[in-house]
Amino acid sequence: MRNPRNEPLVESDRPLSREREGSERRCVLTGRVAGRDELVRLAVSPDGDVLPDALAKAPGRGAWIGVPRGELDDAFASGKLKAALSRAFKTGALVIPADLPERVESALLRALLDRLGLEMRAGKLILGSDRIANELRLGRAAALYHAADAGEDGSRKLDQAFRVGADAEGTDLAGLRLPLDRAALSVALGRDNVVHLALADRASAGRVAIPLRRLLNYLGTERPPDAGANRAA
Repeated sequence: MRNPRNEPLVESDRPLSREREGSERRCVLTGRVAGRDELVRLAVSPDGDVLPDALAKAPGRGAWIGVPRGELDDAFASGKLKAALSRAFKTGALVIPADLPERVESALLRALLDRLGLEMRAGKLILGSDRIANELRLGRAAALYHAADAGEDGSRKLDQAFRVGADAEGTDLAGLRLPLDRAALSVALGRDNVVHLALADRASAGRVAIPLRRLLNYLGTERPPDAGANRAA
């Protein structure tokens, strides 16, 4: 008999992030209101520089953006971003770096990789295709991810193991392809050839889901609704 499993997480339920966020925020560029875990926070340094606050923890007033990078590039070039930030921060004495859109992307990537590193040190990250497949079939994984350059055959086999362990055969339950290739994942995690990875429980999947959702939103990546983990009870 199979061991009791950790139920995979569907982020449309957002059991962790909704409790954590406590409120919604408004994008200063579009006026769209969304949960803070879906938007990117900008903060002002003591020198007046507008910088990304990828973890949304910097002190002081913040401004939130909920547009993909291409729209942020356009807003910067047209002056719309400066006007919106001047209103949000109630001052025109702001320095907006010319490479702010690039800095935002780098900060979001780093936040995701740092979170994965923390989960690995906590023993929640599962690596190695054979081990991942075994844990998936036993229902002992809450989320599955593939590197951007992962092979289709290996990904398909792990997706099937995920469905078996989740009693979800015949559904479209599958791992999420990350916007990072195996080289970037390997360097960040200090392991060789990281192509696939899984998370052991719902709590770890929820923690990773927050920076991943922000990154995917910013990249404008096509993804399942509220991607970040895969499915929930």
